[in-house]
Amino acid sequence: MKTTLLVSALIAGAVLAAAPVRAHDDKTVDAVKAPNGGQLRMAGVYHYELVTARDADDTKENPVLVYVTDHADAKVPTAGASGSATILSGKGKAVVALVPDGENRMKGSGRYLASPEMKVVVSITLPGKPAAQARFTPMQGAR
Repeated sequence: MKTTLLVSALIAGAVLAAAPVRAHDDKTVDAVKAPNGGQLRMAGVYHYELVTARDADDTKENPVLVYVTDHADAKVPTAGASGSATILSGKGKAVVALVPDGENRMKGSGRYLASPEMKVVVSITLPGKPAAQARFTPMQGAR
């Protein structure tokens, strides 16, 4: 009887220990202070941090930066990567090409309006890896 109870307890403990850890959802990631002042999102096995101009208007070119790290916050090299940021704001849409710029950064510029309802979809393809995407609401994220 004691052996059966002990075995049952061990099995229950093993099942609980093997249960998947809850993935980072947007609310959890928004609670983390982004190192470059942008908004963080999960993108497959990566973290993307999107930094846009808070005062951007669509009459001029405005910067778009994306920092790429892994889940341990280690910098992921972006040399040889390609990407894009599709920005929806107001009634406008801008597609910004992103190119490697520094150790773990992608950079581009485009005409977009910084508005509270602005949404951005970032897609980056690292060399030899499939494309990973993340969706942002940068004017609603913490800075």
